[in-house]
Amino acid sequence: MNDQVIATYWIETAFALEKASEIIVSEQSTGTFMPLANETVSLKERHRARILSIQPLESSPFPALPGAKIPVGSKGLYHRGIVKIAYPYDNIGPSIPNLLATVAGNLYELEELSGIRLIDLELPSSFRDRYEGPRFGIAGTRELTGVHGRPIIGTIIKPNIGLPTEQLRGIVRELASSGIDFIKDDEVHGNPPYAPLSERVKAAMEEIERAADQTGKKTMYAFNITDDIDQMLRHLETVVQYGGNCVMVSINSVGFAGVAHLRKYAPVCIHGHRNQWGMMSRYPYLGMSFSAYQKLCRLSGVDHLHVNGLNNKFYEDNASVMSGVQECLKPMFEKADVALPVLSSKQWAGSASETYRELKTVDLMNIAGGGIHGHPGGFGAGFRSFVQGWEAALAGIPLEEYARTHSELRQALDILG
Repeated sequence: MNDQVIATYWIETAFALEKASEIIVSEQSTGTFMPLANETVSLKERHRARILSIQPLESSPFPALPGAKIPVGSKGLYHRGIVKIAYPYDNIGPSIPNLLATVAGNLYELEELSGIRLIDLELPSSFRDRYEGPRFGIAGTRELTGVHGRPIIGTIIKPNIGLPTEQLRGIVRELASSGIDFIKDDEVHGNPPYAPLSERVKAAMEEIERAADQTGKKTMYAFNITDDIDQMLRHLETVVQYGGNCVMVSINSVGFAGVAHLRKYAPVCIHGHRNQWGMMSRYPYLGMSFSAYQKLCRLSGVDHLHVNGLNNKFYEDNASVMSGVQECLKPMFEKADVALPVLSSKQWAGSASETYRELKTVDLMNIAGGGIHGHPGGFGAGFRSFVQGWEAALAGIPLEEYARTHSELRQALDILG
């Protein structure tokens, strides 16, 4: 394990699974489409990838992807299977960009494959030595927010975009004064000309600090600093200058190397947003599984990672969301490298009972946009209703019963339910 990277794939091919696997091995290590004199036995022994196992699955009469090559004499079946391949560590080194060139690279274009999905990665400990992983993770985030024994509960600024800075200031004032744990920018709200990030950081942090003086609790705000690398680091400096303790980055926009670079300089939490994830995952016969993806995110240094939410507004089913949470909480190399799973999308006070029943953990960040902003009692009441929903869930009390003595939860059930 220490001298190899192990990648597990789901593949589909009109060829024999063994032949297709050998083509992957050749393409992604020492070979090309024909034998070469310089591809010596000794070179192959040291640098050629190896097939560890092939698990046949069902066949399909139709290809999952267009452009697939069909062998002469084919019976028209496309064979599916799980293939595990070991790549020599010496070919790659502790580099996520070069790792991806090897375990993904040109595989998705190979004509012998009518479907391929990277479903898992096993990495040597040298990757953990090279990449710093989460600086704060779950324990550090709890310490900064002062939240223990329940999920960290927060909201997204709504409307997503278009609020003048002074209007944002008023929203943050009400939220922070209510004692909310966490606020974040929407992923589409970065550094727009009408409301530059530097102005928003200053206004929001003034209100957060003022509320903290009154309540004794400092709300964590994840400012969206996603940008070109040099500009992103300038945004980070602005957040730190005004006393912020969290930044948000769109992982797929800046890349894993961009996140890792940010991690080197960030003395604050990194909130990882996975927007664009559907391009990599929605089609089940192409792309990458969340199991592999979240490992790269955590290695790069995110402290929090979005996993969608139960009963969400997107295509992903609850089983997938639950698996994502479990993956984030599973150590790769050590206990400290886990990330805080972030549940969002159609979340509200009434979500808590099912979420706790299914996930059986409070090591979560549960955030809502409309579920808090749409509360008839205002933003603060929306936050309190969410806390009450979780109190009921943790105590095993039905929501309707708990709502009899908790007015904010009662209003949420009446209006949002």
